[in-house]
Amino acid sequence: MKAFMDDNFLLQNAVSERLYHDYAAKQPIIDYHCHLNPQEIFEDKRFSNLAEIWLYGDHYKWRAMRANGIPESLVTGGPGVSDYDRFMAWVKTVPATLGNPLYHWSHLELRRYFNIEETINEKNGPIIWEKANAILQSERFSVRQLIREQRVRVICTTDDPTDTLEYHEGIKGLADFDCQVLPSFRPDKGLEIRREPFVAWVKKLAQSAGMPVTSYGQFLEAIDSRIQHFANVGCKVSDHALDQVYYSEATLDEVSVIFSKAMDGQPLTLEEEQKHKTYTLIHLGQQYAKRGWTMQLHIHASRNNNSRMFSRLGPDTGFDSIHDGPLAYPLMKLLDGIEATGTLPQTILYSLNPKDYSVLGTVMGSFQDGNAVGKIQLGSAWWFNDTKDGMLEQMNVLANMGLLSRFVGMLTDSRSFLSYPRHEYFRRILCNMLGEWVVRGEAPDDTDLLGGMVEDICYRNAKRYFNF
Repeated sequence: MKAFMDDNFLLQNAVSERLYHDYAAKQPIIDYHCHLNPQEIFEDKRFSNLAEIWLYGDHYKWRAMRANGIPESLVTGGPGVSDYDRFMAWVKTVPATLGNPLYHWSHLELRRYFNIEETINEKNGPIIWEKANAILQSERFSVRQLIREQRVRVICTTDDPTDTLEYHEGIKGLADFDCQVLPSFRPDKGLEIRREPFVAWVKKLAQSAGMPVTSYGQFLEAIDSRIQHFANVGCKVSDHALDQVYYSEATLDEVSVIFSKAMDGQPLTLEEEQKHKTYTLIHLGQQYAKRGWTMQLHIHASRNNNSRMFSRLGPDTGFDSIHDGPLAYPLMKLLDGIEATGTLPQTILYSLNPKDYSVLGTVMGSFQDGNAVGKIQLGSAWWFNDTKDGMLEQMNVLANMGLLSRFVGMLTDSRSFLSYPRHEYFRRILCNMLGEWVVRGEAPDDTDLLGGMVEDICYRNAKRYFNF
């Protein structure tokens, strides 16, 4: 029987152990999609206690706590609730998460950042609290130092086109910090034309671009201006939340009328929304390709399902789920619509619904053009799928349908500065999968081949793909 989470955690044979310890563990980290706050990196934020760094904003943990019968005041905070109370509520929940990646992640976070090896439970909670908080007060425990210690080379945050990017520019000027912190261009608010904030967002876009935006043509000009501003600050990726993929062909004149109706406050049909999204996405794809950017499409999330809790807490608070709308035809048509212009950018396709993996695996194969290695990627197991089983399923589909060896690997998609052990988790799972192939005689015991493949997937593929 193996010890709990020892040095060979998740590694089930000698080949897997060799691949992880000699190859994967040594690789730096490229976190090409996350939701970290660049202001906190620039200001080198420090944390007052373990609850603040561990629980604030972590909707993964919040969902588990609610499922464990923890009152909302202890989950997201409330009058008279201390951080210690919230911490102990999470500690009470952790044993119930056995089988969920939160159990492993939480223990990895304590071990890798705090050197705390106690099993997380109510009995050990006060000990963990005291030990972690003492370390949090030390000089080494600041945001930038955490990033250094985890050997993170690139962080791509998620940024609205109207963001100033002042903190990204400030980080570039730091003499003692060698991690690139780059913006990602996420124009979702400019696509959701039927949602109430659209008109207000367009006015904010006009202000950011320093130009009037009263027509659709001016809207595209303002968007292009912000794309160039992001490029000037070092942006190399865009990101789109396509909770449902649409494709509806339209002319520039049609979309111009739709845009004007929206700005006048007139109601729009679903078809009009689809035409606006389709035309705008094709235009954006062309702009990304011109600059050598990668386009990321995050598909099939169903967000803010609980309307009462959305009204109370707002978005990104743990009330989301997997969507199962139509995908193959509209996605194929959307990519083909951009490809028809000769400007399909490098693209990563993610789906929150694992049943979509084979669809994505074959759709992406239709748009590989031989001019770039792994130009169209099947994105890593995302959100509800970044479990052991979910990662294995995503990698097996990619291996079956495409080239696993060209995979750009893991990302955190996280708001937490303690999330980097998720890369370790992924790397151990990858190495064990390859080791099992060798043990079963499905792959040669060729250290050069497998070790190089592991290093590529963990680091080098992403470095080359994004041109960091």
